[in-house]
Amino acid sequence: MVEEVEQSTSKRRTQQRAAGQTQRLNTVSHEGTRRLPTGMSELDRVVGGGIVPGSVVLVGGDPGMGKSTLMLQVASNLSTLVPQAPCLYVTGEESLYQLRQRAERLGVAMENIVVASETNVERIVGIIDQEKPSFVIIDSVQTVTTDVLESSAGSVAQVRECTALLTKVAKSTGVPLFIIGHVTKDGMIAGPKVLEHMVDAVLQFEGDGMYSYRVLRALKNRYGSTNELGVFDMRSDGLHEVLNPSEVLLSQRSMHESGTAVVAVMEGTRPLLLEVQALVSPTGYSQPQRVSTGYDAKRLQMILAILEKRGGIQVRSSDVFVNVAGGIAVQDPAIDLAVAVAVVSSVVDRPVPQGVAFVGELGLTGEIRRVAYLDQRLSEAQRLGLDFVYAAPDTSVGSRVLRGIDRLSGVISELFR
Repeated sequence: MVEEVEQSTSKRRTQQRAAGQTQRLNTVSHEGTRRLPTGMSELDRVVGGGIVPGSVVLVGGDPGMGKSTLMLQVASNLSTLVPQAPCLYVTGEESLYQLRQRAERLGVAMENIVVASETNVERIVGIIDQEKPSFVIIDSVQTVTTDVLESSAGSVAQVRECTALLTKVAKSTGVPLFIIGHVTKDGMIAGPKVLEHMVDAVLQFEGDGMYSYRVLRALKNRYGSTNELGVFDMRSDGLHEVLNPSEVLLSQRSMHESGTAVVAVMEGTRPLLLEVQALVSPTGYSQPQRVSTGYDAKRLQMILAILEKRGGIQVRSSDVFVNVAGGIAVQDPAIDLAVAVAVVSSVVDRPVPQGVAFVGELGLTGEIRRVAYLDQRLSEAQRLGLDFVYAAPDTSVGSRVLRGIDRLSGVISELFR
């Protein structure tokens, strides 16, 4: 049930009589829209190069991912970069004492950060008008209520109306606004879907609670690409940027074990080298298990069918487990070849030669198809000292590390037979 507040008849008639104003597009001024750096290059990459004045960004993620920690560190950086105006941090979930404890643990600069424990959106707007901050953080939108509605905090109507008012204030004052949002058990941002339409950008914090790495993605971005990715390392003193994630993700790889392969994937404009692990063992069940972590389970079924039909590798009576090390979920189809090679390596119990990576999408006929941004992938592999990258032949890429093979059976024959 959504409560709708009907306006008075006189107010509606006044709005109908009011005439709107127009302007030629070529006369619209873009002065004063210079992006503001956050002091964290990984966050700047995801939002498109910095914070745009007047923008509204929604940050979501599972509990404990580090949303509040990230926002407090950003507030500290911006308070140093823009000392003439304070950063406003409004919390509706914690006391100011708890906020102070976190700030001391993170070691952030607190002199130019103004905090408030407030859940009423009208009073929050009054604080913004009074303090005139350079940056505002709302933690979280599900705790904010408005006097116009009588429903409880976190309801569809409350979230929608409060976000609409905060967005109006951000656009009229030019103050960037970050809103932290809760997520449901399915990982979707709680509240109405219109909430994501009202804001300028939606950032999603992802990660496994058993790993220290956090991945920040842009699900929506009116000021940049949605394909960029930022990697952070959660430590006791806060989030640390991982400027070279390929070296970190491959640092614990065992070179002499079977069932592992290295793949070069693209996350936006950033190439990443990841380790794909596979374990194939005889099944003890009537129906063999197919378990995949970080990789699409249905696509794994397709890869296994291709291996049996086109590669001569029998896995129909074996359990197959595939894992992308580091807790990162990969959507890039270029990982197909690495998954297939890792499975074959586990079946024949022979390790993949050192210094070899794989890039390629597999077709149902067993061919290795070309992928985009091959030159960036090869450059990343060459930078980390890899000798060969197995991929589809591409004459437009003149790299000495490219080993062009157009069939999966050719790769298997060359490596294991």
